[in-house]
Amino acid sequence: MNIETLHIFCDVVLHQSFSQGAQLNDVSQSAATQSVHRLEKHFGVQLVDRTKRPFVLTPEGQVCYEGFREVLELYDSVVAQVRSLRMEISGSIRVAAIYSVGLHDMSRVMQEFMRSYPKAKVRLEYLRPNKVYDAVLNAEVDLGIVSYPVASPDLKVIPLRSERMVVVCPLNHPLTAHQAVTAEHLQGENFVGFDRDLSIRKEIDRHLRQRSVNIRMAMEFDNIETIKQAVQIGAGISILPEPTVRAEIRNGTLASVRLIAPELRRPIGIIHRLRKVFTPTAGKFIEILQQFQKQMVEETPEE
Repeated sequence: MNIETLHIFCDVVLHQSFSQGAQLNDVSQSAATQSVHRLEKHFGVQLVDRTKRPFVLTPEGQVCYEGFREVLELYDSVVAQVRSLRMEISGSIRVAAIYSVGLHDMSRVMQEFMRSYPKAKVRLEYLRPNKVYDAVLNAEVDLGIVSYPVASPDLKVIPLRSERMVVVCPLNHPLTAHQAVTAEHLQGENFVGFDRDLSIRKEIDRHLRQRSVNIRMAMEFDNIETIKQAVQIGAGISILPEPTVRAEIRNGTLASVRLIAPELRRPIGIIHRLRKVFTPTAGKFIEILQQFQKQMVEETPEE
């Protein structure tokens, strides 16, 4: 049993595919199958129930999968730490981000990280919030970047920043005559909102409900970009994080008004597995993320 065998087994299980696990490790499908057979022979038990399609893990296989993932994470950390002693930040880090954070933040972070550490690689993908949590818990990624991050017995949260929410309107909407509004000003307005299962929608609904404000939900979407487009064409107003509409406000395609009494804010944070051992490369990436968040706060316009 060696590290390569553990890698193959975990990739086969993660993707529920011998062929894909083989491809990820540059071996033949037959070699991947033999690797799993060797593990089963070593432990003297069946790890994979091949009678089902797709295959499922036996209880012993599940224990091995969870344990091997931790072994591989620790091994990768040791390799990276040895390299870091030579002042070399290398290897790869896998990151999943929600769409709004990814589109507005990650390009600058990625550019700075690659400029500072050219031997390191970042594999970034954009997912819906629930998929980010799944990817972190299943060790498909090292870090997740989400809004309204929630810790759990298996997940830890690293806070990044808190974004002020603003009322976003079409140009020349009556609300734009105000420098600031309260929730009560939104009574009866046509509203473009988020899908009901998203945390940001639940927080906005709670904010309005606590103040007995009723709006007319005109449209619902799962992402900020589409909501902004709907507001631009006059479908209604919305409540969005201020950083995500800066470009439109600057270009004169949307208007925004402060929401006060009280303010509504969207927290952003990093989630990772509780027992995750960070490589130096991951540590440097988090450092740059935190530096960028500090810059974002400093760039936030004063009202």
